[in-house]
Amino acid sequence: MAGNSKRRGAIRKEGTKKGPTVGSGGQRRRGLEGRGATPPAAARKGHPAARRAAAAAKQTQRRTSKPTDETEIVLGRNPVLECLRANAPATALYVALGAEADERLTESVTIAADRGIPILEVPRHDLDRLSANGLHQGIALQVPPYAYAHPDDLLAAATSDHEPALLVALDNISDPRNLGAIVRSVAAFAGHGVLIPQRRSASVTAVAWRTSAGAAARVRVARATNLNRTLKDWADAGVQVIGLDAEGDTTLDEFDGSGPLVLVVGSEGKGLSRLVRQNCDAVVSIPMAGPTESLNASVAAGVVLAEIARQRRR
Repeated sequence: MAGNSKRRGAIRKEGTKKGPTVGSGGQRRRGLEGRGATPPAAARKGHPAARRAAAAAKQTQRRTSKPTDETEIVLGRNPVLECLRANAPATALYVALGAEADERLTESVTIAADRGIPILEVPRHDLDRLSANGLHQGIALQVPPYAYAHPDDLLAAATSDHEPALLVALDNISDPRNLGAIVRSVAAFAGHGVLIPQRRSASVTAVAWRTSAGAAARVRVARATNLNRTLKDWADAGVQVIGLDAEGDTTLDEFDGSGPLVLVVGSEGKGLSRLVRQNCDAVVSIPMAGPTESLNASVAAGVVLAEIARQRRR
């Protein structure tokens, strides 16, 4: 029998069967209690799904500081500085590692720091990938998508000014550089805003930001669903609609631009479209003194705006 065995450990010791014994304090009972629902795999530490989720979160965090398809990148020291001086909305300033510092770069970094814009030092090849020709000069500014104004709001702001309204409408201008240059001319000659069609027209992209040299932050740009209908509404509100075309019926020397008006600039190749031309109160042409037949759309708009500003100063 086991009780009578002489093997080591087979003899019953005193106190092992009778008398009080030390308990577990309820730990064994609590250990048998349920622990609730099983957490998802992504929330379990060490699970492959949890490791994949952590890697995806880290990748998302990295992407938040990099440009996306919904942002625009302004390249070059002068355009970046002009945008910052004009208080253009910006989400990040990129500076290439080892970029040679000058007054423009120093001022850009200072303005960005004062405004709380994140300043990121990146390898130069990262900026090379952002630019088609590599002419970033070691600096880039990330701006959010442009916030277009409503045509009615643009007209209301122009007519409420003490100066007569001066607006520019673009009839299917497809080159964003021309758009940026016209925006810059509007800012230089005290214009109130620019109107563009919603379709088949250049928009305020990074190229337009660069060409405008920051003027896009000071001049409001509105989008019209139907350009002809908007021009008719503006004409009913008392604004004169003036077309600009090489085959105009009035020369710039005979034109009176002292009243409220909207200057309609035609596209680079076809000029004013037929319907827009019919809705114009007058079509103005620039007299040419040389053998050149016509001017670039943005240059022609700048010439007419300069003449209007001269007449209004008088």
